[in-house]
Amino acid sequence: MDGLSRRNALKAGGVLGALGALTMVTPARAEPWTWSPQGSVAGTGEGADPLTVWDPEADELVAGLLDRGEVPRVNDLLRTWTRNGQPLPTGLPPELRDFMEYARQLPPWADQGRLATAVEFNKKRGLYLGVLYGLASGMMSTVIPKEARAVYYSKGGHDLKDRISKTAKLGYDIGTANAYAPDGEMVVTCVKTRLVHAAVRHLLPQSPHWVHSAEEEVPISQNDMMVTWHSLPTTVMKHLTAWKVPIPAAESEAFLHSWQICAHMLGIRDEYIPNSWAEANSQAAQVLDPILAPTPEGAQLADRLLRLGVNLDLTVLSKPVLGAFTRFLLGDKIADGLSIPREPVWGPLLDVSWGPFIAVREGLLPVVPLAPDAYWLFDEFLRQAALIYLAELRMPISIELPQMNRDMSQPPR
Repeated sequence: MDGLSRRNALKAGGVLGALGALTMVTPARAEPWTWSPQGSVAGTGEGADPLTVWDPEADELVAGLLDRGEVPRVNDLLRTWTRNGQPLPTGLPPELRDFMEYARQLPPWADQGRLATAVEFNKKRGLYLGVLYGLASGMMSTVIPKEARAVYYSKGGHDLKDRISKTAKLGYDIGTANAYAPDGEMVVTCVKTRLVHAAVRHLLPQSPHWVHSAEEEVPISQNDMMVTWHSLPTTVMKHLTAWKVPIPAAESEAFLHSWQICAHMLGIRDEYIPNSWAEANSQAAQVLDPILAPTPEGAQLADRLLRLGVNLDLTVLSKPVLGAFTRFLLGDKIADGLSIPREPVWGPLLDVSWGPFIAVREGLLPVVPLAPDAYWLFDEFLRQAALIYLAELRMPISIELPQMNRDMSQPPR
């Protein structure tokens, strides 16, 4: 009740807040939770609604670190931990060391053969993945209301470029040849991100700005993590399929497997991780598709994302061009909600010519059925859009536990 009382004191104040505390609970779904754990990598589970589940192992641990003022020292030590197989730094609090040793272990169902096949898929489809992670998944995150608010009001909302670079690191690391190998970085990225999520869960309920805007008591539930997960691999595969990119079944399954492991390493329970694309699409239809909606916070984040290309190429990656591609990927409803204007040249060009361009690029059509200049423009767009996020990775990126929420008196950078 202490947490509820504090939230309601912030939100309503006085007697009204105290009365409201009795009814302020996790928001109910429009429809009951029906996805079965039989469709998960675990094949079984309790079947609890993931809206009511968080990450208690990490949450209690990180809350203690924050309350005891140990986070600055922990961040200093963790900056030196950069490779999956590297020993943990000496001097970490014992309980944190024990948790991280446990959390860094790959799940017993990890398949090295599939991971090797995923490397081949990432090599072949790198340009597509770059633009889809950035513009489909990245822009979708701005219309996931809970995620948009959590980003906007947390420390990451102050320096959006820094926050974007850390998100880009996840997509980059999972696509490397040694992602989960001892000399790779994906395990490190996932474990550190899991700790950051726990810190945000502890800090955001202390922000009156977040409290006034949010529906939930505590951010980043298992459901929220699943929603974000679906905005990445499920959304990417949905677009690749719609574009009719030929993908062998083994490569498709391997790509999914690499992201299943990622979900596990981020702290998502195995009973919520889909075991196939069919199950992923079924789950996304319940947790992702119905909740997409613009928010004032998300619109500001989207505007910042659309300005990322200005330093690379003022023509191919101008804000109107990125906006047109966002509208093409996510549809008119989302684009209108984010106040992205219609682009009179690129919009129709994408609608008519993108499909034939992909067909030619994949060798499915023997000749170019559109103007060569348009073909070059699309190809250059793919290359430059992928560079947007790679550009954010030029400097070493350190994922660190936040110690405070965003200072709302300061404009975002």
